[in-house]
Amino acid sequence: MARSQGRSWRPSGRWFAVASTRSVAGQMFVLQVLIVVLLVVAAAVTLLLQARSDRFQAARDRSLAAAEAFAHGPGMVATLRGPDPAAVLQPLAEDARREGGVDFIVVMNRQGIRYSHPDPRLIGKKFVGTIGPSLQGHITVEEVNGPLGEELQVVVPVTDRGRVVGMVASGMKVSRVSSAADRLLPVVLVAGAIALLLATGGTWLVSRRLRRQTHGLGPAEMTRMYEHHDAVLHAVREGVVIVGGDGRVMLANDEARRLLGLPEDVEGRAVDGLGLDPRMAELLVSRRVATDEVIPVGELLLAVNNRPTDRGGGPPGSVATLRDSTELRALAGKAEVARERLRLLYDASVAVGTTLDVRTTATELTKVASPRFCDYATVDLAEPVLHGEEPRPSTAGAPELRRVALSGVRDDHPLYGAGEVHRFAAPTPQAQGFMSGHPVLVAELSDSVGWRTQDPARTQQILDYGFHSLITVPLKARGVLMGIVNFWRAEGSEPFEEEDLSLAEELAARAAVCIDNARRFTREHAMAVTLQHSLLPRGVPEQSALDIAYRYLPAQAGVGGDWFDVIPLPGARVALVVGDVVGHGLHAAATMGRLRTAVQNFSSLDLPPDELLGHLDELVARIDQEAAEAAEAGEEAAIAGATCLYAIYDPTSGICSLARAGHPLPAVVGPDGDVTFPELPAGPPLGVGGMPFEAMELTLPEGSSLVLYTDGLVEDRRRDFDTGLTILAHTLARPGRTPQQTCEAVLEALLPAEQTDDIALLAARTRILEPGQSAEWELPADPAVVGRARSDVTRQLEEWGLEEALFTTELILSELITNAIRHASGPIRVRLLRERALICEVSDTSSTAPHLRYAAAEDEGGRGLFLVAQLAERWGTRYTPEGKVIWAELPLT
Repeated sequence: MARSQGRSWRPSGRWFAVASTRSVAGQMFVLQVLIVVLLVVAAAVTLLLQARSDRFQAARDRSLAAAEAFAHGPGMVATLRGPDPAAVLQPLAEDARREGGVDFIVVMNRQGIRYSHPDPRLIGKKFVGTIGPSLQGHITVEEVNGPLGEELQVVVPVTDRGRVVGMVASGMKVSRVSSAADRLLPVVLVAGAIALLLATGGTWLVSRRLRRQTHGLGPAEMTRMYEHHDAVLHAVREGVVIVGGDGRVMLANDEARRLLGLPEDVEGRAVDGLGLDPRMAELLVSRRVATDEVIPVGELLLAVNNRPTDRGGGPPGSVATLRDSTELRALAGKAEVARERLRLLYDASVAVGTTLDVRTTATELTKVASPRFCDYATVDLAEPVLHGEEPRPSTAGAPELRRVALSGVRDDHPLYGAGEVHRFAAPTPQAQGFMSGHPVLVAELSDSVGWRTQDPARTQQILDYGFHSLITVPLKARGVLMGIVNFWRAEGSEPFEEEDLSLAEELAARAAVCIDNARRFTREHAMAVTLQHSLLPRGVPEQSALDIAYRYLPAQAGVGGDWFDVIPLPGARVALVVGDVVGHGLHAAATMGRLRTAVQNFSSLDLPPDELLGHLDELVARIDQEAAEAAEAGEEAAIAGATCLYAIYDPTSGICSLARAGHPLPAVVGPDGDVTFPELPAGPPLGVGGMPFEAMELTLPEGSSLVLYTDGLVEDRRRDFDTGLTILAHTLARPGRTPQQTCEAVLEALLPAEQTDDIALLAARTRILEPGQSAEWELPADPAVVGRARSDVTRQLEEWGLEEALFTTELILSELITNAIRHASGPIRVRLLRERALICEVSDTSSTAPHLRYAAAEDEGGRGLFLVAQLAERWGTRYTPEGKVIWAELPLT
């Protein structure tokens, strides 16, 4: 009872007990106050963000309304095309600006040159903002820091019959727009203050109940207990760190703070955020048992004992004691050296081998080694390694080596430079290391007689320069000896020791694997390029319809499946093909070869472009099905998706028929230099299936150019597809270029610095056959007209001076016309073309194709086509919407 009477508290004491964060009541008080404060702050921030959003929306609506009203005003187009638009538009824009409540209304031309502005000094200067979308007919809305401060501006196009002739920009300061949310902020703050008062009162009531539950133990008693505990803990000369189960420091005494360099407010902070040594931090949070584990911390070596606190049912966490072990400093020095070497090896594993290029990999090795391990590092490789081949074993001494990489602290050294070829003499450490396959250490170069035999004058220069120690290590991987790496130390560095050999050997071994990987890639890349070149056309076939030039550039990193082709067709026509197989490597190149062969075979059937792509789509689908079956069987296979564009040009009519399967649009350049990308129907990529392909016909005037390409020309990592098309159109817009000049100009403008995809480019300039090079007759289906047809053909051939071909031509046409009269109905058309060969064509309305066969001795007929096949150089059939055409070509001697 006496204790209860002596334990009366004044109100100020009770309030102090509540507010103290070291009591449960105080923590609850702070927590609830923080929650209320956070809610108030969150509400205020939300209102501020809402106010900002409302301001931007209001500014956008007002600016858009002003810009659209001014842009669509009567007479705007005529004013923009007038002699002095600025004089007319400036006063009108200022009046509209004041009436619309915006900060500016700017009228500009297509180049962004201002015709109006609130500051007349800025008239005639370029508009600050984005106008690209507006030039395409779209409205642009953006936030800018303009001449008037932070603004929201809108750019509206001014159009005339669908063409953008100018633009109107309007904008205003966002700060000028007020928001309803601003008026709610005081209400939120008042409500937050009331909530804070209620939380404080509730916490005070809870603290009274907690005080009763502690059996009357007051702050004084708790303070004395804490002081006794603290005095004992901080008086010992061992560091003590208690870490909770959440990885945060619960307690650290003075000695622990001194040993670990901890801040005063370390309690409550996460161990990972204290900047401790990784090993120390891992041990403190791991709760694993450790006994006298030595961990270096700065210049100290600490012996650490760690025990978990939850073994006897206690709270999760751990307690660690730290003891300074300064006497182990020498051991710590060796551990630091070992750790530095491990760090160097780790850095080498990350930095060496980032590419599959032999020279780059060798350079990465020298840069890692110098200056951290040596002052200078050089890599010498056998010449076959640079070409992807394996060096031949040599028993007559070290072969010729090429220095491919050199790094050092200075550039005025007397060592062999990069690119030089040399052969090390047999007594030299380099030759001995290369032939034996083991590293060689020369601690003092001045004492090495064998090293001096290489070149006495140069070796003396090397010694005079300050070089004094060398380690040479052979580069050997997978049983292939590729070269050597030399580590040099010069004046100011300690000589190499035996312990350095293991590090040098490990560096060389890791680099050798990377160099061998690069060598193998170089070989495979060369094989893929060779295969690809063997599958591509060796040149352009002879034909008279088009003047053609092409360029093909394989990717630098991996061979792709791009291809092109030029295929002469009957009737003096020419087919142009450009395609792109998905992926890179040998599989893509092989698939490209299969598709190119298929296109040539389908072209021999004289199919229209859309039908040919349909057959090609079925072929790719079958290839993909085979790949899927191979993948199910556990074999390595890849899907063979592809795109393709197929075009047929007829020089007799100037009509070009095109179809595409997911391929970029072709570019058509008119004789006057006008560039267009015809809206050719976009079929799905080959192998997708399910959708038919559509063809489109274009009439190309003579002297027009048709440019076909793959996506690697216009698109790369730093340039999107639309930008590439814009550059291509600008480059092609010059009349009078030859196809060769066109290819050179396009590559100069679009070829990327780092080519990651194949590029196929095909430029063709059209020609039209002269009227005197063709003759055409329409005949009725009457056997009596055969003789008249022979007479007409005879006269035409005499006009052309081809009398020596009269007999053969008359015989062929007689047989073809007779077959058409016998087996078809309707009118018959006969056409002669004098091109590189004499082409005879007979067309009828039947879709039945003739077949060549051997007639028996007793057969009365069946020999006509056999005679045609024997007399003509080539013959065949192609189908048209009206029927078919049977053609035959005779050589002109």
